[in-house]
Amino acid sequence: MELIEQPVLKATPYYLRPFSLQDIPLIKQASTDSYITQITTVPPQGEHQQCVDFIHRQWSRTTDGTGYSFAIADSATEQAVGQIGLWFHDARHGRASIGYWVGPEHRRQGIASCALRTLADWALEYPGIHRIELYVEPWNEGSWRTAERCGFQREGLLRGWELVGNDPKDMYMYSRVAGRVQN
Repeated sequence: MELIEQPVLKATPYYLRPFSLQDIPLIKQASTDSYITQITTVPPQGEHQQCVDFIHRQWSRTTDGTGYSFAIADSATEQAVGQIGLWFHDARHGRASIGYWVGPEHRRQGIASCALRTLADWALEYPGIHRIELYVEPWNEGSWRTAERCGFQREGLLRGWELVGNDPKDMYMYSRVAGRVQN
């Protein structure tokens, strides 16, 4: 899939933008969260160069056609507080997926909801995409409640769906579909 240039999306009071090297403190913070490092490419206990390499990988997502990786940034301070990505693994079928995390210091403030709603709305207008999916472990109530607040509907439990660390984990599958009223 040929991708358009990565935009900056308003998610008031936040915005979604490409990562910058000024976001290294967030990556270092996230690298201390064992769950984030298991489900993403954030390096565990990230050293400076590993954090730089992470940011370079995020920049390459658009050019290599895999999707868009956004830093979630506070509009007032411009400080990055999390990451959200739109991934095109199944784009040939009109499907994309979203994944997100918020730095440990910034949780429980509605940041993920703001970012998820904004990116899902944008993604459902993206040429050729009619369905957005996301996957959440059943124990991660904060994340699946975020998905539900943003109009995603749970479709079921996928048993042993995703490797987290080295263990196959069950995942709830959620989706939003273009042109359908979400409850």
